[in-house]
Amino acid sequence: MARLVKSSAPLFVFLVLYTLLVSGVSGNGGGMVGGRAKVSDVKTNKEIQELGRFSVKEFNNHRSTYGKGGEVGELMFSEVVEAQTQVVSGVKYYLKIEATTQSEEKLMFDSVLVVKPWLRSKELLAFEPSIGLRV
Repeated sequence: MARLVKSSAPLFVFLVLYTLLVSGVSGNGGGMVGGRAKVSDVKTNKEIQELGRFSVKEFNNHRSTYGKGGEVGELMFSEVVEAQTQVVSGVKYYLKIEATTQSEEKLMFDSVLVVKPWLRSKELLAFEPSIGLRV
């Protein structure tokens, strides 16, 4: 009988670890693997702020692509105020960006982009006015 208990211990450990993995206990704040994770240090995170700046620059270069977002004219980047990441084929970033119009009106935008570091690529997928557009 003691032999049965000893041989069951590795199976028990495996099942516990597997359950933790499947239930989403990981280093991304407890979210599911492949789920979104909130970035906590947004305002001091240089990478996140640079991605926000990149998003606004891409928007300005291709305003006609972004529908209603293009009607506001050229924007000046202020800061990223919220960010989430999601591991996909690369890292998908969901950013809430504060930007200023030429008439100095502060507006909020939601930006989605994918970064693939191994290809050295960044692609802006969406740039839309946030609900509650004005700051």
